[in-house]
Amino acid sequence: MSPDKIKSVSEPTLRRLPSYLHLLKRLDQQGRGIVSCTYISKDLKLDPTQVRKDLAATGIVGKPKIGYDVNNLIRSIESFLDWNNQTDAFLAGVGNLGRALMGYERFKDYGLNIVGVFDSDHEKIGTTVADRKILPIAKLPELARRMHINIGIITAPAEAAQIIADLMIEGGIIAIWNFAPTSIKVPDNVIVEKAHLYTSLAVLSHKLAEALANERSPEDEKGIANKLE
Repeated sequence: MSPDKIKSVSEPTLRRLPSYLHLLKRLDQQGRGIVSCTYISKDLKLDPTQVRKDLAATGIVGKPKIGYDVNNLIRSIESFLDWNNQTDAFLAGVGNLGRALMGYERFKDYGLNIVGVFDSDHEKIGTTVADRKILPIAKLPELARRMHINIGIITAPAEAAQIIADLMIEGGIIAIWNFAPTSIKVPDNVIVEKAHLYTSLAVLSHKLAEALANERSPEDEKGIANKLE
């Protein structure tokens, strides 16, 4: 993949490509060999022109009035996202979320391999989770440099996030996936992707409240008012 192609792709396109890939793998399991942009757009509720542009960004070309070969399209997207190569990563913060990510085997399908886990809790250090031994956080920079680790995952509390980020940067890590509920400061050459778990929950909760409010009848509202009196 050329640097020019990487720069020409928008972030919204990058965020849509995994959705296409999930759909395509499902179709492949169902034995479907050909798929069109129209089919993809209907299934994912997207504009077919946008789907066509997104797929074109990966370098693949469909056949007019026929569509795309499903297997070729899967390989094209995986290659574009670099998910057909295993990338080693370090994870820091072995709480509930950290343990859940460590136990998620499908990360390897997306090219991510968590090879080292770290924590500052002396009771956790030396124990094993998901076949990985928890190491002291102080060892992270040295091991990251020695193993040429490029990706760091932060699943620690907010107050520890910046300290961990600094250790990762010290170790030469240039891409950080931040699950901590806070922002971190990094040099311009370091990439940060913040996992917006609380933002997603806020949107879900608000939409649920709207949906429930729209379903209530005037009688329901009177009943609620009476209970509150």
